[in-house]
Amino acid sequence: MKSITINGSQRESVGRKATKALRNADQVPCVLYGGDKTVHFSAAELAFSKLVYTPNAHTVVISLDNGDSYNAILQDIQFHPVTDRILHVDFYQLFDDKEITMDIPVAFTGNSKGVRNGGVLRKNKRSLRIKALPGNLPDFIEADITELKIGNKLYITALESEDYKFMHPENTVVCLVKRSRTSVADSDDEDDEDGEETAAAE
Repeated sequence: MKSITINGSQRESVGRKATKALRNADQVPCVLYGGDKTVHFSAAELAFSKLVYTPNAHTVVISLDNGDSYNAILQDIQFHPVTDRILHVDFYQLFDDKEITMDIPVAFTGNSKGVRNGGVLRKNKRSLRIKALPGNLPDFIEADITELKIGNKLYITALESEDYKFMHPENTVVCLVKRSRTSVADSDDEDDEDGEETAAAE
């Protein structure tokens, strides 16, 4: 999994007054949990743009000005209800030998016959929660829809991997192809290769 570096400064004071002063200076107060001790630090608000405003999943390297460095994942983030500015960020420290639970985006691939025949692809899950060692965390989970005909469903069991465990029931539907008013019956021949792709995410 790709990693993003956040450069920060350790916080000596964690009171409300100090927190307000940080935000006025365009700094975001942050906390790192999961290690031997809780680490309070701050980082520039702009440093979070590639981490927060993206559908992709990343791990984080927190590099502090005192020389300390930590591997982590984003655990929680708070936004201002009016301005949407980042108010606070929580991170969870990673260790190579400890499994972590994380939401991973789903990448839908393939050209579904059901979609080519006018069906509509409904994406029930755009991300899936998995549990894995940090070294086994994927950038995305591939969901191949090639074999889906109209009325077919892709279950989470079709996406299983030895590298991670899904934190969802086995009957979880990742996506399905729904019939539409313009759809035609699926056939086994491949003479419709010039048909238009009409997939739509709902």
